[in-house]
Amino acid sequence: MNEVDSIRALTDHIRDFALERDWERFHDPKSLILALVGEVGELAELFQWIPAGDTLDEFAKPERKLRAAEEISDVLIYLLRLADVLNVDLAEAAPLKLGSSRSRFIPSEVGGVAPRKY
Repeated sequence: MNEVDSIRALTDHIRDFALERDWERFHDPKSLILALVGEVGELAELFQWIPAGDTLDEFAKPERKLRAAEEISDVLIYLLRLADVLNVDLAEAAPLKLGSSRSRFIPSEVGGVAPRKY
């Protein structure tokens, strides 16, 4: 059975992991953002030279899927830790942001069109 079934529970596990190792002193927002950017870079590196049309097939391969899952998880962990340090409840904030985006991007107006800055 999975111990983590929500964003809040996962955030609690990540916080406990840092506290158990006395790492919270290193988890200031700037350091967490830099770590997050580094992990996004590692994720991007996996895709760097693969043609866009081949990525789904390439990352369906078990070894590639595992590597992508590891890097995506690192990104998520640092993102949740940053939100926790900044006292941002993503379980609350993300649905609000999605609601705002639903209002801004009306399907009948933007369907099939790549979004641009408004």
